[in-house]
Amino acid sequence: MSSPSPAAVELDAIDRQIVSELQQDGRMTNVELARRTGISAPPCLRRVRRLEEMGIIRGYHAEVDAARLGWSLTLFALIGLESQKGTVLEAFEAQVAEWPEVRECHMIRGGGDFLVRLVARDAAHQNLLTRQLTEIPHVVRVQTLQTIRTSRELAGVPL
Repeated sequence: MSSPSPAAVELDAIDRQIVSELQQDGRMTNVELARRTGISAPPCLRRVRRLEEMGIIRGYHAEVDAARLGWSLTLFALIGLESQKGTVLEAFEAQVAEWPEVRECHMIRGGGDFLVRLVARDAAHQNLLTRQLTEIPHVVRVQTLQTIRTSRELAGVPL
């Protein structure tokens, strides 16, 4: 189980702009980032490294078209467990963390214990994943919700 969220870190306007720019395009060069933020390249790079060390910038990734890679379905599963004991919660999280189809797993409040986002290749694969979820020890309820379309999906947070 993850620990409580750390307190929000105060950033100056330049740090906030750096994070904002990198959320939109993590591949831009340091020179371009410095130009966009109005500072020279060396202090820009120092700021980026400091933001990484602080854990504010946790990584960089490519946004891919899942359907073009054969993952045509996205579904959410609302999971109910028979117990909220720490060992039960942690065991569930550990098990689904091993599944490559599980893209997100959130412990939630109200209406269930976990909300899991999964990808599937087709309806048969979705059915298999649903069955596998129901077979996890201590799972008593699985409600799956298949997306029809996604009209908004933004990375990061507003700055």
